[in-house]
Amino acid sequence: MVIFSGIQPTGRKHLGNYIGAILQYVEGQDRGEPAIYCIVDLHATTVAYDPAELRRRSQDTAALLVAAGLDPARCVLFRQGDVPEHSELTWLLSSVIPLGVLNRMHQFRDKSVAQREMVSSGLLFYPVLMAADVLAYRAHEVPVGEDQREHIEVMRDAAETFNKRFGETLVVPRGNIPTVGARVRDLQEPERKMSTTGGTPRGRVYVDEEPAAIIKKFKSAQTDSGREIVRGDDKPGITNLIEILAVVRGTAPAAIEHDFEGSGYGDFKLAVGEEVAAWLAPVRERYLELREDTDAIEGFLAEGAAKAQAIAAPVLADVREAMGVGPVRRAP
Repeated sequence: MVIFSGIQPTGRKHLGNYIGAILQYVEGQDRGEPAIYCIVDLHATTVAYDPAELRRRSQDTAALLVAAGLDPARCVLFRQGDVPEHSELTWLLSSVIPLGVLNRMHQFRDKSVAQREMVSSGLLFYPVLMAADVLAYRAHEVPVGEDQREHIEVMRDAAETFNKRFGETLVVPRGNIPTVGARVRDLQEPERKMSTTGGTPRGRVYVDEEPAAIIKKFKSAQTDSGREIVRGDDKPGITNLIEILAVVRGTAPAAIEHDFEGSGYGDFKLAVGEEVAAWLAPVRERYLELREDTDAIEGFLAEGAAKAQAIAAPVLADVREAMGVGPVRRAP
């Protein structure tokens, strides 16, 4: 089974990124045959950005993934812009992805409204590039957060439409969305997801943040009416904290409720903050060591790009042949 997922290099990675995506990457690297993980720098060009910062953030993201447990020798870890097959397949897939679908995407509507400058056509085409990222490797499983469900449907529909029109060529992937922690909430505004660009600064916990700062943010987290440590639709703040601690402990949310039965919100928030800080501390320390060795980072990214291209190039050749693009491919 081929596993593929991509991660944005924009901004520092927060707890939602870590629980919703990075943990899945680490878990999948020994299940995938292969497991392929991509730092999607091409996606990052769809909004305003600084070129030098994009390069640095791509390296930082690679360092964080390795610090979290990814091993470039056991998976394929690369930078999207280093494999040109992604760009070409994006254009070819545009023939089977309707414009109306792109116009209706929640991400496009939300980001285009938030744009203070030009809304790029790349932002509209974002789901097509994302589909190309996955379909180029004939991936079966795509580890993503809950907010990416809509994009999974686009790529599935694209593969099915392509196969019906041009013959069985692409694999129809499925999303792998975690059942616990799929959408980590902002600590100050728990009705919203934790986000790099949205939400609140005090409600966002970074993976590389100082332990004392993490604990302080959890101590000041917004909670709900009452005192019981139980989940509920009317308790988004406490539910968020219960699910976070369940992930940290590797247990079920019900076990957290049982362990803290009779506790008050203050004691519970402190406990969650201390355990999250301790849980992230080794990753933070390893990341700070790795991020300065840019030569090593570029080295393993280049090796990963070569592995990725060796997989994607034959798929793209099959797509071109099926679509009648270029000369007839001669038998080897």
